[in-house]
Amino acid sequence: MPLAFRSATPADYTMLEGMIIDAFEPITWMKKADERFGPLNGRDWRQRWQSRVTHIFATQMVLVGQTGGGIVAMASGTIDPAARLAFIDLLAVDQRFQGRGYGRAMLHGMLKHMKEQGAVHAHLECLTDNDAGNNLYREEGFEEVARFIRWFVKIPDY
Repeated sequence: MPLAFRSATPADYTMLEGMIIDAFEPITWMKKADERFGPLNGRDWRQRWQSRVTHIFATQMVLVGQTGGGIVAMASGTIDPAARLAFIDLLAVDQRFQGRGYGRAMLHGMLKHMKEQGAVHAHLECLTDNDAGNNLYREEGFEEVARFIRWFVKIPDY
């Protein structure tokens, strides 16, 4: 089923926060740090993600992808207008809907949205052990330009 895209509203934020944290739990470095060092200053990885997500909602564009009336994916990011460079910060798919192509569709939707806002290139970061993410970005034409992996792509026409 294709995704319809729209900007997130404050009414979406509670649901999105849970979806984001659940989607990132298997891959977040913050959880790995907690496993080695314990919560940081008494704040576990979930609390730190909650703070991060709250900051994202306040400072970044947030796009949601929905199908069948419900939100199944989201992406967030910013654009440097002087460089016409977009940064995709988060790309998350509800765990119940993973493996159906919604991550790829959300990526396309966010790139298209960013291009409409004036971006010419986009970059993102992905942990080296996130095989699904790295495979997606590679398949979509992103090129690794550094480790600490940073992907880079000229946004194609969609």
